[in-house]
Amino acid sequence: MLEARELNLTLDFCLRVGELLLSSGAGAADVTAAMQSLSWQLGARNPEVDVTFTQLSMSYQADPEEPAYVLIRQVKHRDIDYEDLTLVDHLTRDVLNGDCDLKEARNRLGRIVSSGHILPRWAVSLGWGVMCAGVGLQLGGNLPVVAIAFVAAVSIDRLQLVMSRRRLPAFYRQVAGGGVATAIAVLAAAVAEATPLDLDPSLVVTANIVMLLAGIGFMGALQDALSGFYVTAGARLTEALLATAGIIAGVSGGLTFGQVIGVDVGQIDPGLGGDLEGVPVMALGAAICAAGFAFASYAPRRSFVPIGLIAAAAMTITQSITIGGFGRTWPTAFAAVFVGFISYGIAARLRIPPLVIVVSAVVPLLPGLSIYRGLSLLTEGGTETSEGLLALITAASVATALSAGVILGEYVAQPVHREAQRLESRLAGPRLVGPLRGRPTHAGRRERRKRQDS
Repeated sequence: MLEARELNLTLDFCLRVGELLLSSGAGAADVTAAMQSLSWQLGARNPEVDVTFTQLSMSYQADPEEPAYVLIRQVKHRDIDYEDLTLVDHLTRDVLNGDCDLKEARNRLGRIVSSGHILPRWAVSLGWGVMCAGVGLQLGGNLPVVAIAFVAAVSIDRLQLVMSRRRLPAFYRQVAGGGVATAIAVLAAAVAEATPLDLDPSLVVTANIVMLLAGIGFMGALQDALSGFYVTAGARLTEALLATAGIIAGVSGGLTFGQVIGVDVGQIDPGLGGDLEGVPVMALGAAICAAGFAFASYAPRRSFVPIGLIAAAAMTITQSITIGGFGRTWPTAFAAVFVGFISYGIAARLRIPPLVIVVSAVVPLLPGLSIYRGLSLLTEGGTETSEGLLALITAASVATALSAGVILGEYVAQPVHREAQRLESRLAGPRLVGPLRGRPTHAGRRERRKRQDS
């Protein structure tokens, strides 16, 4: 049985790991599993773990006649940070493998939290610009649209950074971002009217509000709901809808500004023509968008190329099946299963969490634009209400297809990966075809260390 001091340090360590995972974008089910596995490895067996959107709690009672130890930790910030997520994932694996004791693990976790990033913050702004440029290309925009989307995205990110440092709520940052995106589009439309420049300002607005849209939070909410964490799912859904409402307010303000100065931006109606000739362009835009998102989220550099290729393949699968008349939901589900299946093996080779590849690769497929359109039509009322409800239902079906497809792909990939490792252990000699060499098992690493020590 652990002593009181060591037990308190163990629970505190598990809570800190869970806080960093949850704030970096991990699902409630993954956070709970990680905390329970760490506590079991460190000697606190069968703890009670409760994960909500803003709070983590952990309790342990060694004997019914003794008082229980209960620790609670608040989740104060929620910024996607795949560098810290990867480092914590490596730390968790080392603890579970017995390569790191509690004292060393706490020291490593403290260094992860306190140390900054090698990547400068201005480079992150450029990453968001590349992402929005990829979205502009994916939507069928020409070179001026792509360039303006890049500049607008960098401007929005710098503005939101200043506002976040002043601790303004996320809703007001979304309003400011939507207003800046629309204002830049209005100015671009005014320039296009005075010059022979071929420019669709609605694509500029669309390409930049994708950066702000809460599609990722919407999909995360459905993943938590599918995993049984309904409280966390409800909180994430509320945050997603509130963030989208902020964008609507900002965009409507920008459109009003355009009407005052006599510039018509036009209806925001994204999408490329439904023919196979546009699929390669959409795939290229999806690859750029996914890689830009990964770069802006501090993902490891070795993951950029695989993420771009997977996103391009997923977009090709979705659009090719959609053109065949199968609607939008089922093609998205097939693409999500592909992403979940292939990401598991690639993540193991790159030694990064599968979440880094999965989320980045599905960003071009997220239904954020449908959420925006549905809420904006609902605010207009009248005959537009039915169209708004239809857009929201479409967004919910696509997000459900993405979440369920990714989870199913992971479930299918895990037994396939295990069987490949077992086959690998039975084969001998150099091979050019067949299962590639996997990472050594935990027992194999321990046995190798024993031989080295002896």
